[in-house]
Amino acid sequence: MGFLESFRQNFIEENRWQYLTDGLKTTLIITFFAVIIGMLLGFLVAIIRSTHLRTGKLLIPDLICRLYLTVIRGTPVVVQLLIIYFVIFASVPISKTFVAVIAFGINSGAYVAEIVRGGIMAVDIGQLEAGRSLGLNYRQTMISVIMPQALKTVLPALANEAIVLLKETSVAGYIAIADLTKGGDIIRSQTFSAFMPLIAVAVIYLVMVVLLTKLVNLLERRLASNDHR
Repeated sequence: MGFLESFRQNFIEENRWQYLTDGLKTTLIITFFAVIIGMLLGFLVAIIRSTHLRTGKLLIPDLICRLYLTVIRGTPVVVQLLIIYFVIFASVPISKTFVAVIAFGINSGAYVAEIVRGGIMAVDIGQLEAGRSLGLNYRQTMISVIMPQALKTVLPALANEAIVLLKETSVAGYIAIADLTKGGDIIRSQTFSAFMPLIAVAVIYLVMVVLLTKLVNLLERRLASNDHR
């Protein structure tokens, strides 16, 4: 079978290309909302952990955060996805996409937390003392002095985490979500041709990652140029 005939069979016949476009839409939806959850959760955990490390306060919340980080970073994301869907929400009629957003958001939050915590701890302790000497309390100093500096440092790493999350969503098909990868697999199962649909999925992921990587590189150059002003 020639290339054009294979292309027609895999994508044109019965509008099979829609499996890829619909799957891409699902993948982007899961990634977008999972990134938001991951960022919110990650920043919260990072602030709790860094506050405990610098002040000794928030002992119990810090213990909970450390347990969360240990469990989430120590187990595969696909296992977490299966547990959340087949165990936690087993008896609840709930959207599979929503479950995927929660699972990937919780997983990403653990890595975001350590990235942000590293950025906060990298800010010189003198900045905290300077803020306090100006009459700011700890919370005000964190918001006005520490976090802006930490965020500028970790922003490229956070953007890279979003790219990693985009690729990790390819396992969403384990709970029968018709994401991009699953769309390619459905085409393969109908045409009995693995090469064309799976290569198409790989190319789409590659294009998205290359575009996002260029945006991250542009962001890093912009931040570097601001540092030299």
